[in-house]
Amino acid sequence: MSESQVPGPKPLAGVRVLELGQLLAGPFAATLLGYFGAEVIKVEPPGSGDPLRKWRVLDEGTSLWWRSLARNKKCITLDLKSERGRELVRQLILESDVLIENFRPGTMEQWGLGPEQFEQRHPELIYTRISGYGQDGPMAAKPGFASVCEGFSGFRYVNGFPDQAPVRPNLSLGDSLAGLHAAFGILLALLQRRQPGGSGQVVDVALYEAMFNMMEGVIPEFSGAGVVREPSGTTVTGIVPTNTYRCGDGKYVVIGGNGDSIFQRLMEAVGQPQLAKDPRLADNAGRVRHEQEIDAVLSAWTGAHSSQQVLAVLEEARVPSGPIYNVEDMMADPQYQARGLFESVEINGKPLKIPALVPRLASTPGETRWPGPELGSHNQEVLGELLGLDAEALAALAAERVI
Repeated sequence: MSESQVPGPKPLAGVRVLELGQLLAGPFAATLLGYFGAEVIKVEPPGSGDPLRKWRVLDEGTSLWWRSLARNKKCITLDLKSERGRELVRQLILESDVLIENFRPGTMEQWGLGPEQFEQRHPELIYTRISGYGQDGPMAAKPGFASVCEGFSGFRYVNGFPDQAPVRPNLSLGDSLAGLHAAFGILLALLQRRQPGGSGQVVDVALYEAMFNMMEGVIPEFSGAGVVREPSGTTVTGIVPTNTYRCGDGKYVVIGGNGDSIFQRLMEAVGQPQLAKDPRLADNAGRVRHEQEIDAVLSAWTGAHSSQQVLAVLEEARVPSGPIYNVEDMMADPQYQARGLFESVEINGKPLKIPALVPRLASTPGETRWPGPELGSHNQEVLGELLGLDAEALAALAAERVI
């Protein structure tokens, strides 16, 4: 490695983030920032901690997901329902560059911790708020679960099959995309703060708006042509052929043959040279009109061959295609391995793989410095060293169940 390639300080080194959120949206935003060098202090309620610690698959009582989502975080406990706990959080906010909270709108104000409390005392603070419907509007006070907000955003409507109930991916996309938008907003605010006369500001992220941002052309299509985009199963409306096909071994592959020259190569590869030259199918508009005919040909061909055979033929023909992977497939694949998409951590003496985070930065890459820690494991470091509380004060807070 040359001197110019030696990794330098992380991009967010020196930025302190205080995370008050729970579960996924706020914590995911902080995870992204911490991966690229920010100091993240996560506040959890004493006793139970973030509910995610007990979600889904557990190992020795702690969620395996937690070890990934809470990586690189300094976890402390404070009871925000107590005045003493709120006062300590107030001190931490004054020592931080960024605050992330994802409580229901109005909660922070009820605790005397709303953004107006820091406008004069800490004008450089980037106060980041994540909620279901945003901080204003007639629905602001409604609880904002990702499942509900995905439906409200329009995303669920187009996700599924015609004449069937909309389908939910087995993931909390609304939360994750809201966290991603929050991290993006924080970075924009940090850049603005560095401008002459720059200052802090409020970053307001709504789950449904994060999903709304993903809705591509549905708005102009309806406004300009009155077209409501409908669910289309495994296809994408108006682009043919691009679909998922079952192979003879029961596995599925994705084939994207919607470019004009690609379509010709695809038809030659599947033994249909007459369709490759068919003027009806020479462009996408014609293929859309004859979508069922094309899909029937491709389904018959893939069904007569194993998925490996199908993908080998299509690779030779330079037709974009690929398998439908589960997590076991992903972890065994050499492309994933070559790109370093799995990191190893140690939990109670046992190895655990967690996903690396992207984007990849050549000179200042992100990294996992430690996995999600135990509850309150950084109380001494943060409350003792940063806020200056001595052992007696910490013992008193523990006795009062503030920590």
